[in-house]
Amino acid sequence: MSQFAELARDTNQALGIARYAIDFVRGDASGAVGQPSDRVLARADLFWTDSVLCGLSALALGTNAPTILRNEALAYPVTDSAWKPASAQHAGATVFGSSLPVHPEKAIVANAAAVREWDSNGTNFGYDPERKRTAGEFGHNDFYPVCLAAAQMAGLDGAAALRAMVCLDEIRGRLAEVFSLKSYKLDHVVHGAIGSAAVFGALMGATAEQIESAIGMSVAHYVPWRAIRAGKQLSDSKGSSAAISTEAAVLSVKRSMQGFMGPRDIFRNPEAIFRAFEGPGQLFSRIGHHEHANTKHEDASPFDLSLATGGDDFSIMGMHFKIGLYEHQSAGALQALLDLLDKAPGLLDDASGEGIKTIRIKAYEPAFGIIGDPAKRDPKTRQSADHSMVYIVGTMLRKALESRSAGKDVSWDHLMLMPHDYSGAAINNTITRKLMGKIEFEHGGDEYDRRYPDGIPTSMSIEAPDKTTYDSGMVMYPAGHARNATHNLESLLDTKFHLLGKLVSDQPDTIITRYRNLAAKSAADIASINAFELSQDESFE
Repeated sequence: MSQFAELARDTNQALGIARYAIDFVRGDASGAVGQPSDRVLARADLFWTDSVLCGLSALALGTNAPTILRNEALAYPVTDSAWKPASAQHAGATVFGSSLPVHPEKAIVANAAAVREWDSNGTNFGYDPERKRTAGEFGHNDFYPVCLAAAQMAGLDGAAALRAMVCLDEIRGRLAEVFSLKSYKLDHVVHGAIGSAAVFGALMGATAEQIESAIGMSVAHYVPWRAIRAGKQLSDSKGSSAAISTEAAVLSVKRSMQGFMGPRDIFRNPEAIFRAFEGPGQLFSRIGHHEHANTKHEDASPFDLSLATGGDDFSIMGMHFKIGLYEHQSAGALQALLDLLDKAPGLLDDASGEGIKTIRIKAYEPAFGIIGDPAKRDPKTRQSADHSMVYIVGTMLRKALESRSAGKDVSWDHLMLMPHDYSGAAINNTITRKLMGKIEFEHGGDEYDRRYPDGIPTSMSIEAPDKTTYDSGMVMYPAGHARNATHNLESLLDTKFHLLGKLVSDQPDTIITRYRNLAAKSAADIASINAFELSQDESFE
């Protein structure tokens, strides 16, 4: 049975989040009170391993932003004068592939940027219909480097670090259920920055009031707009948004713990983002619909907040894995494509793709608006290609043609999209470009919109040259989705882990073992977990 801490809208929720984080990861003399079930911890370990392999492979291939931020971090080694709270054993943390202790905010910004670079780690959709909390904000588990850095500084073992990851995902995941940042053109990483301030502060021994202050500073000073994700060709800012916001959150904690006090009670502050956009005294007209809106209290945030303290019902259990590298909104289309090719393998008989005349995809908003943007029909950068529905589907279909020609199965295991599928050569592949030209993408209307974010409602039909049409039907829960019950998730993730691990080392099992099964690792293991030589291939970008 699950237990929850309830933070009512007419209370100081920033202080409540702070107390929740302290209780969950630190507790009192008898120990931490956060008691996620074994199922929750096992799922967290998979998400953690997935995120780290994404980050390590991004660095191994010399991607731009992670490499720049890692080099920056290594230029900030800790010194005798470095900040070190009384409860910490060490003043610094490490970046991937190094034993050098650096300032924690620098280790975190570097590692979080690496984790997010491929856009292939876990995704949550802010959807809890049982509690009627369905604001539907996106989010990703980019923030585990916060927990690792804090565990290294505090001398904690892997079990404590893993529990902290569950706590951070719980805070940002539940906020995503009750407040849609994207509705106001704000970036979803704000929720993660709040969770980062809370958990880092808790592990560093901050008081609840100091954490409240840090959350207040994060929200008052460092709110990013979705401008970082707009434009015909996307930039490094898109992949590093969580990292940069979290760097600011950790700096806010450090300042609070040294006596700098930020704004209090930020969720009820009438000129902070929450009440400014929703609730009593809002400064701007509301956008969208949110069942949690309530104007009964003149001094209240727009939402009540429930945070799990024990059992199975944690936010992380509703988070989705990506079976490869693709924008999560395209997962339904990729599953539909695989389902169709399984039904009609003859579509692949012509290796040049001439066995396919037209591909029609229907999907929901925001998928249609985000990855169906006409500007993304001609991507020229990896960051734009992985947000282009026609490119993602065209590339998997091209790989299916190649797989069939080589006598291999047409399945997730063989068609999983990996980093080299977004290289310059892949983006300009003539077969892929020809297939992209055959794709028509349309908005499915209310029938599709109302089914999101419960699922990823997408359908696909493929017309052959003889005008025979094959239809996938509506796909709701593709492989990797939290509610998918038809695929062997651990087997698919094992394939993904090894494909990414091979980009890091010729002995991928060694890399996977280094990070997986976090709860069994000692404090010494956590201290040295990143201490190995990481070679980089600068030819990829």
